[in-house]
Amino acid sequence: MKKIKLKGRHFLSLADYSTQEIMYLLDKAKALKQQYYKKGTKPQVLKGKTLGMIFQKPSTRTRVSFEVAMYHLGGHALFLSSADMQLKRGETIADTARVLSRYVDGVIARVFAHQDVVDMAKYASIPVINALSDYSHPCQGLADLFSILEKTKKFKGVKIVYVGDGNNVAHSLIFGAAKVGSHIVVATPQGYEPSKKVVNRAREDAKKTGAIIEVTNNPVEATTNADVIYTDVWASMGQESEHEKRVAIFKPYQINKELMSHAKKNVLIMHCLPAHRGEEITDEAVDSPNSIVFDQAENRLHAQKAILAEIMK
Repeated sequence: MKKIKLKGRHFLSLADYSTQEIMYLLDKAKALKQQYYKKGTKPQVLKGKTLGMIFQKPSTRTRVSFEVAMYHLGGHALFLSSADMQLKRGETIADTARVLSRYVDGVIARVFAHQDVVDMAKYASIPVINALSDYSHPCQGLADLFSILEKTKKFKGVKIVYVGDGNNVAHSLIFGAAKVGSHIVVATPQGYEPSKKVVNRAREDAKKTGAIIEVTNNPVEATTNADVIYTDVWASMGQESEHEKRVAIFKPYQINKELMSHAKKNVLIMHCLPAHRGEEITDEAVDSPNSIVFDQAENRLHAQKAILAEIMK
């Protein structure tokens, strides 16, 4: 694994990282996971370092995985709820970024608007990690790539199908697939497609890697011969008022036995969680032998350890 210097870099989108840098982070995640399971040891590469964690949105996996990741790496994580910060009282993102840069060694931010994390990175003198925004979820995307590579041992020739809402998770999966040369098909209801800007940018990367990027409204056509089928909730946080409407529209996009029958027999079932069982995915799918949903959730920890270890040390 050839050393690539990432110290001090922000991690806002997979689109900002080269194929070589992403593969380097995946190799690092693999090494950290193997080390933990083989020896039970925790490399103290971030000893004495502190990570500030800004949460405008609550989370189970993001908060726990980042806190545990910092512990494993010898550092400390400081949870900063938006309710407890001056941001809620009108302090600017710029001022918050400047102040936190004097106190901590890195920041993760789980926000509603992507511009908030962009502004945080602009004014911070420390690395800023996008822990979720309405545009992108790069930490999830890196963990997803890690999970796919772990199970298939390759990226080339792997058909990844995302069915559901063309949201932030879909965007990061598109960026990631384009960077590593996979075939990705995103199937959504009409009007819920991923951002054209994201698709066009990913297709530029695809020209270099041989990736195939497709968007369709036909879930059956999309999942035919799929190696991976992935979904997410139909109504994300902040879209609760649309829930009933979306359930009716997205019903044909549910991952269930019938949809899975069009894919390869050994198709991998993925979901970033939390799952609304009985809506975007059935119990039969999420609990099937084909499901790697909980391996995928665990890999958030190892992928994020790789990110933290490389940009904060």
